[in-house]
Amino acid sequence: MSDLLLGNWLVDKPNKIVPKDLITNIDFRKRIIRACSSDVDAQNDIRALCRNDILFWWNTFLFTYDPRLSASVVPMVTYGFQDDAISQINDSIGVSDLVISKSRDMGASWMLVGVFLWRWMFKDGQSFLLVSRNEDYVDKAGNPKSLYWKIDFIMKHLPGWMLPDFSRTKLRLSNHANGSTIDGESTTGDVARGDRRTAIGLDEFAAFDTDAGYRALAATRDATNSRIFNSTPNGTNNAFHSVAQNEDIPQLRLHWNLHPTKAKGLYYEGDKARSPWYDKEVKRCGSPVEVAQELDISFGASQQVFFDINLLAKYQSKFVRAPYVRGDMEFDGSMADIKFTEQPRGRLKMWAHPDALGDMPSDRSYAIGVDIATGTGSSNSCLSIADRKTREKVGEFATPNMRPDQLAKYSVAVARWLKDSYGRPALICWEAAGPGRIYGDVIVELGHREIWYRHKEGVSVKKTGDMMGWIPTRETKLTLFGNYRRQLFSESFINRSRDALNECSEIAYMPNGGIEHTRSISTRDSSGARLNHGDRATADALVCMAIGYEGNRSTPKPQVVPGSMIYRRKRQQEAKRKATKW
Repeated sequence: MSDLLLGNWLVDKPNKIVPKDLITNIDFRKRIIRACSSDVDAQNDIRALCRNDILFWWNTFLFTYDPRLSASVVPMVTYGFQDDAISQINDSIGVSDLVISKSRDMGASWMLVGVFLWRWMFKDGQSFLLVSRNEDYVDKAGNPKSLYWKIDFIMKHLPGWMLPDFSRTKLRLSNHANGSTIDGESTTGDVARGDRRTAIGLDEFAAFDTDAGYRALAATRDATNSRIFNSTPNGTNNAFHSVAQNEDIPQLRLHWNLHPTKAKGLYYEGDKARSPWYDKEVKRCGSPVEVAQELDISFGASQQVFFDINLLAKYQSKFVRAPYVRGDMEFDGSMADIKFTEQPRGRLKMWAHPDALGDMPSDRSYAIGVDIATGTGSSNSCLSIADRKTREKVGEFATPNMRPDQLAKYSVAVARWLKDSYGRPALICWEAAGPGRIYGDVIVELGHREIWYRHKEGVSVKKTGDMMGWIPTRETKLTLFGNYRRQLFSESFINRSRDALNECSEIAYMPNGGIEHTRSISTRDSSGARLNHGDRATADALVCMAIGYEGNRSTPKPQVVPGSMIYRRKRQQEAKRKATKW
């Protein structure tokens, strides 16, 4: 055997002597098969090499299927980046989770099942679980997208003497010689719950329904030390984005520019990698979203975003500024003594300068949009303050740790600080659902009357209903944010907050036709909130709606000061009327 193989191959890295040129590799494989066809000792030697080196096994025996080629069944000869990826997947098993973020057509699913199958063949007592979004993608006869179809294909093309005593049933592959198994499941809330596995592979994890993905994430955590999350991006509103942004989980990024064929003629436009192959594929894609998802491994751009990313970037470059001053409101229980105190790290950011006494200009009229959270630290409660005359956002407040009743008191304090020339406090518009009900009750108890009212259903829009605050539904959210987007990009509303505008970039269309802010459990907010729910963006949209609201607000008649020109003129007019009457 050693003479045939031209050297001593029982070395630490036998894969190094396997030729990677396709023609030479085919010839090499033929020589191995011929040598082992009737030689048990040769078979044992080769099995030992395969057991010691997964890449030797892979490049010597595995075939793949590609119907785009004239010969659809071809040797699975790995590229350098695939050697590294296979080794990293194998090394992670039993040790840690692993996230594989990839461009399309990089062979990641084949690598996942290939590693599981190698360990199933050559390691004792291994227990694996393959999971996909539905059962057809796990195990369906005749479907090349199915994970088990790939396993069956690999095993079909292995020499018979290499295969162990095994059985294959629906969603199960059992190695009777060493007790190893590979099972399959579609994703459910209870996937692998109460189970114990050597590793779990979750294929195309970003395609799982949002709720199912997060439930699977929770259910699999205690079942294994090693979850392999494999997927192309599909926006940010899913569990795959969460694990891909988790710095505590090892990450494997398989970008197309690692592939020698795809990267031929590689060049760059700024930081963006391109090649003739890439340029051709971009033209074949139906939209920029498809390019981001299938090629660029771009999470934010791989969803149908509500706010055009390019327009938003241009807007930010033109208007974003650091706040002019930061501080906080101070007030007593009676809300009689209210003042703004400047603080370097204050929660209230202002893009307008208070005067020397800490007061805001009274020749203005203000509105406040309010998004209300529970105050338990999970998301922010936010105030957005706008000058109704200049249509500029002049203030922003965000905190994750203020109860709705406390937020109501703070809001009234801000509103009274922002009184206009008639002494009226700022108009407040808030989201009335959920914790907004408690907030609204306290607002009324404090005697605040400058409130945005929503219209009753079926009542003319010229009349005002008696229902305080805005209620979010699919339709009202589309209307609210549609109005905000229109005013933002027409520059009829000026927003200088970078944090708030960044939240706009993560508002996306959902499958039901509505819009949502795409949540990320791994993204921490600068205010300290554990979750970023687009709270600033909602507050901005509310204040943008409230800017033009008049409702039942009546303008007080101007006072006539004795001795003024208007006073003297009125006296003269009254004297003329009396003289004419007589």
